[in-house]
Amino acid sequence: NPCMLFQRKKHLCYEHKQYRNGLKFCKQILSNPKFSEHGETLAMKGLTLNCLGKKEEAYELVRRGLRNDLKSHVCWHVYGLLQRSDKKYDEAIKCYRNALKWDKDNLQILRDLSLLQIQMRDLEGYRETRYQLLQLRPAQRASWIGYAIAYHLLEDYEMAAKIIEEFRKTQQTSPDKVDYEYSELLLYQNEVLREAGLLREALEHLTTYEKQICDKLAVEETKGELLLNLERSEEAADVYRRLQERNPENWSYYHGLERALKPASTEEKLKIYEEAWEKYPKGLVPRRLPLSFLSGDKFRECLDRYLRMNFSKGCPPVFTTLRSLYQDKEKVSIIEELVVGFETSLRSCRMFSPNGMFFKEPPTTLLWLQYFLAQHYDQIRQHTMALEYINAAIESTPTLIELFLIKIYSNCSMLIKTMIHAGNIREAARWMDEAQALDTADRFINSKCAKYLLKAGLIKEAEEMCAKFTREGASAVENLNEMQCMWFQTECALAYKSMKKYGEALKKCHEIERHFVEITDDQFDFHTYCMRKMTLRSYVDLLKLEDVLRMHPFYFKASQTAILIYLNLHDNPLTDDSKELQADTGNLTDKELKKLRNKQRRAQKKAQLEEEKKNAEKEKQLKNQKKKKEDDDEEIGGPKEELIPEKLARVENPLDEAVKFLTPLKNLVKNKIDTHLLAFEIYFRKEKFLLMLQSVKRAYAIDPDHPWLHQCLVRFFKGVSESKDLAESVSMVVKQEISRMFGESNAKNFNQAFLTKHFNSIPHRVAGAHTQHFVHSAFFFFKLLIFHVQFSISPVFFLYSCQNDVLLRPFNTEESGGTGYST
Repeated sequence: NPCMLFQRKKHLCYEHKQYRNGLKFCKQILSNPKFSEHGETLAMKGLTLNCLGKKEEAYELVRRGLRNDLKSHVCWHVYGLLQRSDKKYDEAIKCYRNALKWDKDNLQILRDLSLLQIQMRDLEGYRETRYQLLQLRPAQRASWIGYAIAYHLLEDYEMAAKIIEEFRKTQQTSPDKVDYEYSELLLYQNEVLREAGLLREALEHLTTYEKQICDKLAVEETKGELLLNLERSEEAADVYRRLQERNPENWSYYHGLERALKPASTEEKLKIYEEAWEKYPKGLVPRRLPLSFLSGDKFRECLDRYLRMNFSKGCPPVFTTLRSLYQDKEKVSIIEELVVGFETSLRSCRMFSPNGMFFKEPPTTLLWLQYFLAQHYDQIRQHTMALEYINAAIESTPTLIELFLIKIYSNCSMLIKTMIHAGNIREAARWMDEAQALDTADRFINSKCAKYLLKAGLIKEAEEMCAKFTREGASAVENLNEMQCMWFQTECALAYKSMKKYGEALKKCHEIERHFVEITDDQFDFHTYCMRKMTLRSYVDLLKLEDVLRMHPFYFKASQTAILIYLNLHDNPLTDDSKELQADTGNLTDKELKKLRNKQRRAQKKAQLEEEKKNAEKEKQLKNQKKKKEDDDEEIGGPKEELIPEKLARVENPLDEAVKFLTPLKNLVKNKIDTHLLAFEIYFRKEKFLLMLQSVKRAYAIDPDHPWLHQCLVRFFKGVSESKDLAESVSMVVKQEISRMFGESNAKNFNQAFLTKHFNSIPHRVAGAHTQHFVHSAFFFFKLLIFHVQFSISPVFFLYSCQNDVLLRPFNTEESGGTGYST
């Protein structure tokens, strides 16, 4: 049958991504009058066109084909594939289920359905589908593994372990043969046993199959952990000693040995490390770890040896390794005393000690010691001393980039301390640019410099800085977006937000959101790949990571920025500039109006030229993209919707857009108070009282004394008391919870008690001052205004001033610089 032959060729062309050839065969079939409305051919033609980016035409053809043959599993399957390409996974699952009604044992449809189910985390459905596949293909490895993973993800570990064991019995492998896939299966089986709590069985399993497992390090580490949990301390100690020999710089091995030996005193614990000093004389970790639990003279002695080793070697990260000790004031004073003594001695005789018992040190030792002292004084907030040491180091070695970085950090710390901002951040950016000029091939310094430029609001300069390391022939911004460089986009969003360019800031936030969507979609390819390559432990870890992906700080920061912008746009919607201009020009003279119009014409002409230039660049890029698409037969899907800043800034429902960013945070970042306070701000504007109550209760459970939460509580209290549209049941619940939080006091007394309780905290006093406009009369604002006009001070300070009994209460004259009052 020629038609059947063309059908087969058409399917082969699609499978091999030869889409144009596939279209030719579709045309040959449909040109026959007998088959002009053949449903499966129309569906396949639509699917092929979709792969070439013609989405609308593809949907039309597939739906037409489905109407012509509703009982065809091919048409339903193709419609599901089309929905899947648009990321409409729920709709695709429905299509696959319809396809299975007409061909219930179709392996390809079942596989595709299982992929979507695991992607959408429909674990019960995934288990059922994998069971069907196991029944149909019991000889295939993927059928058994997929079924076991389904039980593992459903936390039925014992069943998962039994399935893997049954499958393992079918694998005939020689004990001497190196088989990486079988090795990974054994390690995965052991992981399931451990998660099931079968520790003895897991240890026996590991011992039995140790020779057949290729990853020897994983075997030793797992064995050490199992022996510790089974309280077989001596055997565990032997394992961790072997691991130390393998890598004496791994912190966890020393902690494991400590847990195994269970030292009763500090002296016994120190002996463990003294043995390591003898065994590994060049090891830094066994000399660093005792510093965490030692004190007094013993701490000084061990620190002395540790610092001498590091300064002689010239190790820049030595301060980073000691930073955790700075919580103990006694240890900080010992560190300072030792290092300052070293510096004095090195300056005088080039030795750590002036008694001459040690060798002379090279000049670089003093350099790294000054580098350390600069970081030390910056950490304890003596910024002037930090700058003195770093300037001395720069004077001796003006080409070392690390010194400039510390100088910039110290200066920025001083700026924060002295409350000086805009101009000095630009100065810091200038210094960072100077440091970058010393080594233009250093990507880290380049990125740091770009970050400081963004903080200073110099966005174009930052883009030019990043362009040194981006792909040639494309703009730096597009290339950084393509590479998912989220730190740059986050800083850009904050820079645009501070400049009140809300559209541009939202564009960056949405770009970051798209990155996370893309990362989620990218896991789709691994569902089949990992089972084929047997990287099962990594696969399960990937699935667990994807479930909490939006907990990442980049996403939280972008979401927080977007929500705050949308809240601002809701409170202060952007108005049409032309209407405002017409209103303003009515008060101008003819001469002023003429000047204004000339200025507008010049600005319009300049904007037009810039737009033409941008359009020319875009056309050039589009041509290059079209050429690539024509050459590449594997191009799938159409272009993404363009993010236009003006549209983003003038969205109709800013609060609905804010909720889209908020939802993942509420599900995944429940432990941060900011999540619930942002939720309150949205629901307060939506007047959703029960959701507001939920938000403040969750925030109250995290930190009841948070300044922002205090403002939210007072506003919530006021909003409930003034609302007249509350249902009786809602009103009763809300008022009951308010009385529990506020007690019997009203909002005014609650605020006053809050100010009294947190008198010594500036953020809490600011929060208390901001809530005054909810609890005071109009006379309060008139008083504020008069005070502001008389003394010409900042609005925040005159809010303080009206709290005469709290905010301007006399302080100790020594604490207040002799004035007797707090500033």
